[in-house]
Amino acid sequence: MFVDRVKLHVKAGKGGDGIVAFRREKYVAYGGPSGGDGGNGGNVVFMVDEGRTTLLDLRYQKKVLAENGGNGKTKKMHGASGNDMIVKVPQGTIVKDAKTGRMIADLTRHGQKEIIARGGKGGRGNFHFKSSKNTAPQYSELGAPGEELDIQVELKVLADVGLVGFPSVGKSTLLSVVSKARPEIAEYHFTTIAPNLGMVQVPDGRSFVMADLPGLIEGASQGKGLGHQFLRHIERCRVILHVVDMGANDGRDPLEDYRIINEELANYEYRLMERPQIVLANKMDLEHAEENLKRFKEAYPDVEVFETTTIIAEGLEPVLYRAADLLETTPQFPLYNDEEVDAQAEGVLYKFEPEAPAFEVRNLGNGQWELVGEELERSFKMSKLNNEEDFMRFARKMRKMGIDEALRNAGCQDGDIVCICDIEFEFID
Repeated sequence: MFVDRVKLHVKAGKGGDGIVAFRREKYVAYGGPSGGDGGNGGNVVFMVDEGRTTLLDLRYQKKVLAENGGNGKTKKMHGASGNDMIVKVPQGTIVKDAKTGRMIADLTRHGQKEIIARGGKGGRGNFHFKSSKNTAPQYSELGAPGEELDIQVELKVLADVGLVGFPSVGKSTLLSVVSKARPEIAEYHFTTIAPNLGMVQVPDGRSFVMADLPGLIEGASQGKGLGHQFLRHIERCRVILHVVDMGANDGRDPLEDYRIINEELANYEYRLMERPQIVLANKMDLEHAEENLKRFKEAYPDVEVFETTTIIAEGLEPVLYRAADLLETTPQFPLYNDEEVDAQAEGVLYKFEPEAPAFEVRNLGNGQWELVGEELERSFKMSKLNNEEDFMRFARKMRKMGIDEALRNAGCQDGDIVCICDIEFEFID
């Protein structure tokens, strides 16, 4: 079964907790704090495996979890770091954030590894909090939580030349003739459901990868039929081989077929019409093929057309030479939008992104307030609140972040309830 799109929930490992410990040895006076740090949580890593051709292994794996870090130990010893979770995917896989659509990783090279979710940092033991004022701290940090997000994993076939055209125009037959690929071919009218890849050897020694892509229909760029699933696999191709049935054996007009397919390519988001296109006039052995070819050349005089009959491998050698020549001069087309492509022409793309506020004060009414913010919530989750020293340290941290002043400016009164991560505190002015 060919699977080219799955949704996953990934969660990196939590950092291990730091511990409170003191050195107690017979002949060591005032041994002092010796609590060790927690280990870092494991990352969720995607790695390219050329032996895989589908995302079937991930279809039933709804969650991907990395190992948590170990807690710190006595004598200032670190806890063990969690093992990374390695997820093997086919070459050509793209990972996106399911909520924002932001591209996280584009896996195109053999053995390439990308961190999708980073593990949390281990908490510090009480040894780190020793000072001249507090020589025996009873405080340590909890480990930071690992990143957690929903992702969309897509496979976009990695091929140099992509075959496009209506169903049953001879694309699968062409691939089977010029390579050792064996796609399903039938005498009745049907379409390929999954893309097939084949290595094509040109007589002069050059070679390239050709993909037999599923047949398109009118409206495919708007998602009709399986349009987006089909067009997705053309995005990486550098050269498009447009196969047209000049025999018109099923009653379609070759000129109309050519116009419709090009419209679908033009309407798709990744500028497919900018790729060089080779037009292959197929099934020239049929009765009305010559007449239709004459009409086609009159309608499109500037289009170079190669006459072929793929079923008997006639006229294919010039097509292969032309494709190999175009591949030598055609660069890769990045999978980004227009602005990003222009900005990256000279190097790295830098964008101004305003820094997110450390916290936000929300008035819930009836004397209730809520504090939200990534930095605040992260700090709260790493803070132990087991004794008075823990609470005092966290209160000082909040005061340093400016939370006390922000609450007063917002109108928070003495005795109001302030909620942080579903934990309620009483505000004392």
